[in-house]
Amino acid sequence: LLVSDLLMLANLDAARPVEMAPVLVADLAVEAVFSAQAAAPDRVMELDLPEGALDGGESPVVLGDHPRLMQVLSNLINNAVAHTPPSATITVKVSKKRDTVRMEVRDDGPGLTPDEAARVFDRFYRGDSSRHRGVSGGGNGLGLSIVSALVAAHGGQVGVDSEPGKGATFWVDLPAAPSRKSYQSVSS
Repeated sequence: LLVSDLLMLANLDAARPVEMAPVLVADLAVEAVFSAQAAAPDRVMELDLPEGALDGGESPVVLGDHPRLMQVLSNLINNAVAHTPPSATITVKVSKKRDTVRMEVRDDGPGLTPDEAARVFDRFYRGDSSRHRGVSGGGNGLGLSIVSALVAAHGGQVGVDSEPGKGATFWVDLPAAPSRKSYQSVSS
C-alpha cells in the first residue's frame, strides 16, 4: 500500500494528466458514503446534498477523473473515521457556489490544533498518535497528501477548518463544469 501511494504521488508530481469527464458530485458523495458505511457500519454518517440533486434535479458537475475523485472523498472520510471517537458524526456535504463545487467532510470529533491544521496535508505527517483510532495506528501519513495532490491535478484547492474540541471540516473546491440535465445520475 505504501509503495502504491508513493507511486501515485510520483505520477502526480510528474504532472501526468488525469482523465477528464463529467462527474456528478452528488452521486459521487452518495457512493463514497455508502462505501464508507460498509467498511464502518457502526459509524454515523450523514449526507447533505443540494435539494433534488438525486431526484431529477441538477447535481453539481465537475470535469474530472471519477475514480481519483472517489479516492479524494474516501481518504477524507477514512481520515475522519480514524481520528474521531466512534460516537462522532461524520457529514459529507456537496454544494455549488457560482463556478465552484465544494465537497466537505465534517466531523464533530476532537478537532485539530493550529499547528496540526497547518501540516495535515504534508507527506508522512501523522499528528498526535493518541488520536489514532484504527488498528493501523493512523496509517502512513500519505492519505491527505494524496488528497491534496489529486485536488491540485483537478485544478482545485483543499483545506481544513478546525479548532481543538470543535471538530474538523475538510473541504475541496473544484471548478464547476457547465451543468446540463443530459448528464445521467447513477441513482436513476
